[in-house]
Amino acid sequence: MNYFFITLGYSGLFPKAPGTFGTLVSLPLGMLILIYFDASTLFLATLLISIIAIKAINRYEEKSKIHDDKRIVIDELAGMWFALSIAPAITVSLTEVVVLSNGFLIQSILSFALFRYFDIAKPSIIGRIDREAKGGVGVMGDDIIAGAAAGISSAALWQAYLYISTLI
Repeated sequence: MNYFFITLGYSGLFPKAPGTFGTLVSLPLGMLILIYFDASTLFLATLLISIIAIKAINRYEEKSKIHDDKRIVIDELAGMWFALSIAPAITVSLTEVVVLSNGFLIQSILSFALFRYFDIAKPSIIGRIDREAKGGVGVMGDDIIAGAAAGISSAALWQAYLYISTLI
């Protein structure tokens, strides 16, 4: 059960780019939570999953002796969901998802792209956490901070777009 959880339903076993695949699996799940619940529910679910994941990753690393195994992708879920709880952070109905003017779909896709960028490039504190933090905290920490950076960047870009579009 632990392996099923930390590999996000075995999506981390995808042979090419398991982190990106895990993020792709996480994106629609997070969007569904935003559609049927709200951003605070998604945020709290992210916190709960992160706490459980830290303990599960610590157990896995203790047994396997592998730190930050590429098959562990529960951290991608936490980062992606954290980004989505910041931007778009709005609740829409299922029929409103494709309405581009509300920003839900655009910010969701932008959050995905920015999260993958921050997670792969690991600039600033993200890289420092990745290098220096040990165990589950290290595995989860860099993705949570990357998710925060992606969510804030996505929201800022969307607000800049809205501001510029009112000037034109």
